[in-house]
Amino acid sequence: MKTGLLLDREFCDHDPGAHHPEAPGRIEAILGELSEAGLDQSCEEIAERDVTDDEVLLAHTDGYLQTVLRELDGSSGQLSTGDTSFGPRSLPVARKATGGLLNGVDGVMKGDFDNAFCAVRPPGHHATPDRGMGFCIFNNAAVAARYAQKEYGLERIAIIDWDVHHGNGTQDIFYEDGSVFYFSTHQSPWYPGTGAKDETGAGTGRDTTLNIPLPAGSGMGEIGKAFRGPFTEKMKDFKPDLVIISAGFDSRQGDPLGDFTLTDSDFVDLTKILLDMAGEFADGRLVSVLEGGYNQAGLAKAVRHHVEALRGE
Repeated sequence: MKTGLLLDREFCDHDPGAHHPEAPGRIEAILGELSEAGLDQSCEEIAERDVTDDEVLLAHTDGYLQTVLRELDGSSGQLSTGDTSFGPRSLPVARKATGGLLNGVDGVMKGDFDNAFCAVRPPGHHATPDRGMGFCIFNNAAVAARYAQKEYGLERIAIIDWDVHHGNGTQDIFYEDGSVFYFSTHQSPWYPGTGAKDETGAGTGRDTTLNIPLPAGSGMGEIGKAFRGPFTEKMKDFKPDLVIISAGFDSRQGDPLGDFTLTDSDFVDLTKILLDMAGEFADGRLVSVLEGGYNQAGLAKAVRHHVEALRGE
């Protein structure tokens, strides 16, 4: 299979400050690992571009966008909306992260490649419609889902979030929207404290949110069961036109910000489950975007296995 890859050193330019876990070294480690494996050459290149304000507004309020534009002014600090630190280049990097992901969606939808992985930062899944938090500025996956619907007329999109933390922002954006199914496996109790089993959607979005909170120490036994069981059953009815993965690798064993125990081979298995599902319902269309993962060496290895699985290796 052809896999598109967004991989650029410019994503190192977002600097949240010394000793911050969401560090530029995360991208450096991924660059090194994928280069050593030759994946930077064997995958199709996805170009960067800036997300437009109108595209940001597909998932965020204008009030929040104006807050970001006002506060990320080339200085360093922290968003007034929550625990997201930024540096002088954070806004242009965040624009390229979301915009590059939209290029990945374009490539998959136009058939330039079968699937895509976008190694971007800052991450996005904690950003709500009106609040940046949890290291996140724009909700990359949510903007991508709305963009795919607007540009390509897709009716149903599934967002799968295997980050160790619950993607409260993605859930909030689509909680009352039955056209986007949000599925999350996450450690509980843990940051941000959301994602209970009874959070299943509301209004027209009723039963299109599926949360599987799991205790510390959980691994493929518990997470794989959730993927193959309740989630697979839901997808038989939902039948997504596009699959988006919020690929957080802080669910890997040894991550400093999580206590899950997934291995690199487990990420291969999870990727294959979603590839099979995309093949059955979405003509194989799948786009994956980096979320968490803070043990840099472990993150890089997990990403390599994920990309190799996307390529069918």
